[in-house]
Amino acid sequence: MSSSETINQTVLDGLDPNIVRMYKRNDDGVLVFREAWVDAGGAGETDDAEGEGNEKGGSEPAVVAAEAPEVFFVLNHGTVGHISTSKDAPVKTLEEAEGMLAAFAEQCVEDGYATLTRDEQTLVVAQFALKSDRVSDRDKHLAQRVKDTLTPHLAWRGSGVLEKFEFTSAGHGLGKLNVYIVAPDAPRAVANIKVCIREEKLDFTKLTVATGPINDPSALRAKHSSTGGTAFSL
Repeated sequence: MSSSETINQTVLDGLDPNIVRMYKRNDDGVLVFREAWVDAGGAGETDDAEGEGNEKGGSEPAVVAAEAPEVFFVLNHGTVGHISTSKDAPVKTLEEAEGMLAAFAEQCVEDGYATLTRDEQTLVVAQFALKSDRVSDRDKHLAQRVKDTLTPHLAWRGSGVLEKFEFTSAGHGLGKLNVYIVAPDAPRAVANIKVCIREEKLDFTKLTVATGPINDPSALRAKHSSTGGTAFSL
């Protein structure tokens, strides 16, 4: 399989500076999360519109002042693996919203929450068996659909960030689509992935999901497969 056929795309950065996301174990030992971000709605952009002329018949272009974009402070929280609760509040200025974000981060730390680095999480790979190692338009469409559906499904449950996609050869003329996910709780991520792929009818019967150390893909072991075995290879 040629390198030109390989997709290696960063979908989301788990340490996105525009999102404050923190986790902790509650008194029952359950992993919970809080996150917040600023939705600026295109703040800083302006549009000038040229009119057909003013009402007095002149040829001067009419300049329409762009409306100030709405700014919202968005707060989201919940139990990892379960749909979260979200609310947003309008804010007068972007600076005010950014101040709220900084205060949110400070409060989270005071409440015992902490940011998880990539190295503190687990690698989860959702793998789809493909009919050929020559990537078809259907295969590319499948990758796009997985991105579009799995990204928000995991995000709203705090259970994982899609990191990259790649097509690889499976030997004997067959292929694979590997979807790499960084997850704070591997079992929750596996369960969420299975539900999402099944509900969206994205070739669930061709799906294998494996987990392993974040920096050791060779140690990945299948947690879900059509055969029920644990053997797994990228």
